[in-house]
Amino acid sequence: MMTQNKYGAVIIGGGASGLMCAAAAKSKNKNLSVAIIEKNDRTGKKLLSTGNGRCNLTNKEISSEKYRGTFCKGADKIFSKYTADCITEIFKNLGLLTYSDSEGRYYPVCKQASAVLDVLRFACERLGVDIFCGECVKSVGRKNGKFYVNTENMKLSSDKLVIACGSKSAPKLGGTAAAVDYLKNFGHSVIPFSPALCPVKVSSDLLKSLKGIRITGKATLLDKNGSAVKSESGEIQFTDTSLSGICIFNLSLYNQKDCTISLNLLPDYSYKELFSLISRQRLLFGDFTADNLFTGIFQKRIGQALFKLCGIRDFSKKCSSLSDGEIKALCSAVQNMNFKTDENSDFSRSQCLLGGAAGNQIDENTMESKIVKGLYICGEAVDICGECGGYNLHFAFSSGHLAGEKL
Repeated sequence: MMTQNKYGAVIIGGGASGLMCAAAAKSKNKNLSVAIIEKNDRTGKKLLSTGNGRCNLTNKEISSEKYRGTFCKGADKIFSKYTADCITEIFKNLGLLTYSDSEGRYYPVCKQASAVLDVLRFACERLGVDIFCGECVKSVGRKNGKFYVNTENMKLSSDKLVIACGSKSAPKLGGTAAAVDYLKNFGHSVIPFSPALCPVKVSSDLLKSLKGIRITGKATLLDKNGSAVKSESGEIQFTDTSLSGICIFNLSLYNQKDCTISLNLLPDYSYKELFSLISRQRLLFGDFTADNLFTGIFQKRIGQALFKLCGIRDFSKKCSSLSDGEIKALCSAVQNMNFKTDENSDFSRSQCLLGGAAGNQIDENTMESKIVKGLYICGEAVDICGECGGYNLHFAFSSGHLAGEKL
């Protein structure tokens, strides 16, 4: 016999935004009956994986400038209310202590993502939220002013419905495109999901020789006209098909096919200082073969790749025989190691996605749909994606809390 239940609000998705939404709704109105439908066997699976298991839950530098997507303009108003201090205070009231690091990222004092999930779960349990795990939604609809949600085992009806079921990112943790299907059924315009915060595929003959190497430097995304779009500094990782690392992830938000990622492998050196440094290396290692020129600066494979970029393929000649012109070319290669971009990596390697509900159809004052009264959309189901550093969890928590207070 299929269970039938009536609620004031049903939330599809038991992730960061869904749990926060439920807790906020019950805190605001204890008489509101709230249910969460979660397809996984437990809530918050993706939340547990964030921040390398430590959960980077917000950032001091919260601003819509750190985001892309059609809801960025709407997010401005939300962020004016939900600052980093506001989010950390909300969590403090739930029992979680946080701290910020030197880059403005906030983490739990205990450095465990499970603590963030636990305080949200405990709040929902304490406030009387019904959570149904392992329930895949088969259909959603609206009739006579009521919403209907059907799973294999349950039929639920509600006055309000919240779409908080995320996106296709991290499919191994349960990411799907279900939110898009639900929204389309309600007549919403949706932006197709596309991978973001992920490695960027690039075209280069050098990649195979550099596979597995990590180096700290500055990466700049250049558009088709060679103009700088965005620069990021940090660790850069080479794979056999792509560039990776947090700084590359942030560039992926702005990447389009046929852009260029230009790497400066020694960004703290001016061209003049670099020429002096490499000239000194030429003297120091004069009797050694050319592929030893960058000893003490780069891994040998990086040095060999720089030589190839400059058209110097005879590694048997001695460092002392390198001309000033060749040293200048090598200096330019160090400061401008260029890779033509292709598409971003696939959904399985993306931390977050662009795409979801079109921003102009969501009321930024409530997170309620402008198309269907009583329908709310929050978290990754909205077309907005932030850079690495706690920005996406901040939006998940703030949009979920706002929707919950307005239910």
